[in-house]
Amino acid sequence: MRKIHLTTATQLALESRHRKCSDKRESDRIKAVLLCSKGWSAAMIAEALLLHEISIIRHIDDYIDMQKLCPKSGGSKSHLNREQTKLLITHLTEMTYVHTYQIYCYINKQWSIRYSVPNQG
Repeated sequence: MRKIHLTTATQLALESRHRKCSDKRESDRIKAVLLCSKGWSAAMIAEALLLHEISIIRHIDDYIDMQKLCPKSGGSKSHLNREQTKLLITHLTEMTYVHTYQIYCYINKQWSIRYSVPNQG
């Protein structure tokens, strides 16, 4: 895990933000940053916050790279236009699929738009 070196002012600002924070996810990110700056390992932080170690590493990297503390990612850009989205919603209210990949296949058949199928494990 990458190391974080905080100035005293930054540490105090993060502690103040943590006290005022009402979003548990943001609060966990702030705590992860503060604990990392004190030399805690990702495993120790994960255990203390009851989170997965990979999540802690990602939170630390997000802070170092983008000063990101809020959990909002913004989502992804849609591959469908508005009309296609409306048609898909109508179709899905009438048709129930058991697996997500079946919806991907339907979209591909209807509009020749391909999605990668996530791990089906």
